[in-house]
Amino acid sequence: MATWLYRLGIGAHRRRRLVLAAWLAVLAAAVACLAVLGGRLDNEFTIPGSESQRAQDTMAEDFPAAAGTSAQIVFTAPEGRTVTDQRSAAAIQRTLAAAQDAPEVAAVIPPDKAGTVTEDGRTALAQVNYDVDRAALDDGTLDALEDTTAAAEEAGLEVSVGGQAYGNGVLTPTVLELLGVAVALGVLVITFGSLLAAGMPLLTAFVGIGTALTGLLAVSSGVTVSSTALSLALMLGLAVGIDYALFVLSRHRNQLARSMSPEESAGRAVGTAGGAVVFAGTTVVIALVGLTVVGIPFLTVMGLSAAVTVLIAVLVAITLLPALFGFAGDRLTPRPGSRAARRAAREDDTEGEEGSGSAPVMGKRWARFVTRRPLLVLLGTVAALVTLAVPAADLRLALPDNGSAAHGTSQRETYDTVEAAFGPGFNGPLLVLAEADANGEAGQRQAGAVAQRLRQLPDVVRVSPPQYAAESGRAVIQVVPDGGPQDEATRDLVDAVRGDAAAIQRETGAAVSVTGTTAIGIDVSDRLRESLVPFAAVVVGLCLVLLLLVFRSLVVPVKATVGFLLSVGASFGAVVAVFQWGWLADALGVARTGPVVSFLPIVLMAVLFGLAMDYEVFLVSGMREEWVRGGKAREAVVEGAGHASRVVTAAALIMFFVFASFVTSEDAIVKPIAFSLAFGVLVDAFVVRMTLVPAVLAMVGRGAWWLPRALERALPDLDVEGARLETPRQKADPPVAEFTKLTKR
Repeated sequence: MATWLYRLGIGAHRRRRLVLAAWLAVLAAAVACLAVLGGRLDNEFTIPGSESQRAQDTMAEDFPAAAGTSAQIVFTAPEGRTVTDQRSAAAIQRTLAAAQDAPEVAAVIPPDKAGTVTEDGRTALAQVNYDVDRAALDDGTLDALEDTTAAAEEAGLEVSVGGQAYGNGVLTPTVLELLGVAVALGVLVITFGSLLAAGMPLLTAFVGIGTALTGLLAVSSGVTVSSTALSLALMLGLAVGIDYALFVLSRHRNQLARSMSPEESAGRAVGTAGGAVVFAGTTVVIALVGLTVVGIPFLTVMGLSAAVTVLIAVLVAITLLPALFGFAGDRLTPRPGSRAARRAAREDDTEGEEGSGSAPVMGKRWARFVTRRPLLVLLGTVAALVTLAVPAADLRLALPDNGSAAHGTSQRETYDTVEAAFGPGFNGPLLVLAEADANGEAGQRQAGAVAQRLRQLPDVVRVSPPQYAAESGRAVIQVVPDGGPQDEATRDLVDAVRGDAAAIQRETGAAVSVTGTTAIGIDVSDRLRESLVPFAAVVVGLCLVLLLLVFRSLVVPVKATVGFLLSVGASFGAVVAVFQWGWLADALGVARTGPVVSFLPIVLMAVLFGLAMDYEVFLVSGMREEWVRGGKAREAVVEGAGHASRVVTAAALIMFFVFASFVTSEDAIVKPIAFSLAFGVLVDAFVVRMTLVPAVLAMVGRGAWWLPRALERALPDLDVEGARLETPRQKADPPVAEFTKLTKR
């Protein structure tokens, strides 16, 4: 692989204008497709084939208004007045009449008909039904509904509009979120000491992100794509795009400082660091594609979208970047006497630091500290990570609702008002579909019997009269639970109705099933919870196999896998502590504590697996390279860590700041995912890879690189480190000559 990548790097350097033109053409084509096709994001999280979704689809045949999404209008009278006095009632009536005429509204249920007026008469709740789901609402529909409240506001009433029709919108990067890019630029400037070199990874990352996101938006015109998928692709594309370019560029500049020609250096950089980039990117892509095994469509699209973005970042790093090296030429060479030049000379000193006469780099000093008392470091690190993981035992999963929306938004004000005035269950009512075995009046009596039976269940606050369709014999019954949409009591009530379904059918003659937004959310969370362990097994298995192929060792894959699990556990613990327990919640702007978004664990495991393998490859490959050169086991660990630690540190800091900048988002889905990724990268890079890994390898010694002879013969040699390129220059000439012949044909 190293030889092939070497040829690719040389070819891209020589044909730099063609490579640049090709990438610009791809980007322009993606933009053109988006302009022609447009894009529409769908934030509905459903599982086709689940009981709740089947009931929802059936219900839509007879009750489209009940099966679609709905909004709420809450009226609150000032002190000393009620919503039922003549002036307030007239204003509410005019508002609801205007709402009935608003775009796409199927039905309006006034407070007096729904019985949703508080005992003190100060608050009333009206419901507005649409016969389409939230994603299908036209732009401006909800704005038009909000405009209908003018009459009530003029009458002195406080009015807020919210409900299930409001959801998470598309993430729009703000100044705070783009701060991560500025910090990344600062890290690159410090790392390279050159604005030209620092700007190159940002340029290539933006080309990759622009191509991926515009293409994804264009595809969304025909495929269901959520805004969360777009946000995840943006975060990952920005982070890995900068990091992959950083790895290749760092190797290129070190080689230039050793007087290697720019063309040869471009080939060597792609053949060595580029090989590690290809492998690291492959692990991320495989992990993200692995989300398809869960069998949930929106999660499959999320994983594939992010995987394509990472794949584009890899292709940019091994093609566009060496082409840019060609345009830059010798200008990327570190200035004589600069820190970069001195560092390259120090790394090139075959006698080690003693012969160089200069102090060892920080990474080497840290590696020596870690390997001096490896058992003590190992026990302390594991104990700290296990302690961080303890809160994970309390992990609860659910889909976010409007209670997680940012303070001050219309949907959050409505949610809080409804909860305070009527109870949390009114924010997430259940819909029970009753299918009678008779039509006409007999079917209607059966539906009434089902409603009566539902009133007897615990934790039920209200059961509405059935809406009955005489022709089909179906009825829809609204059940208001005592708990909110994310409460365990509501989940228990759904389970109770489903558990009593057979008994209810025997007693009433009608089959019942539970649906509605709340029930669908519960089914999605249950499916994701059930898929977590199988998916973890797939990821762990991949970790073992891939690292076995790369490092041809038994100890390295096992150690890397255990380290990955410790990083995941610590990340889960931190998420629970912040988003469920409320630690630092105010400082991080968490709108409401409660269950964690249900697909966060699987997304975190997939992404963190790939990123952890990035650092494992770049760090341990340097150690193995020193070992292959004939070094002693412990010295190989120290020397390898010293060479790789600076780049790994810069890459980890860039990823951390990029993810951390998205924690400022008010999106209830993006914020915890970004926090978990930022925390996970920090722990995995600095605690696991740069502390735990050297300690373990130092303890094991020569055994770290041992592989049974039969297995060694059976496994392919991928040569990720580019050992074959370290042969004398005469042996490296044939591939270049062969490439020249191919390009001349």
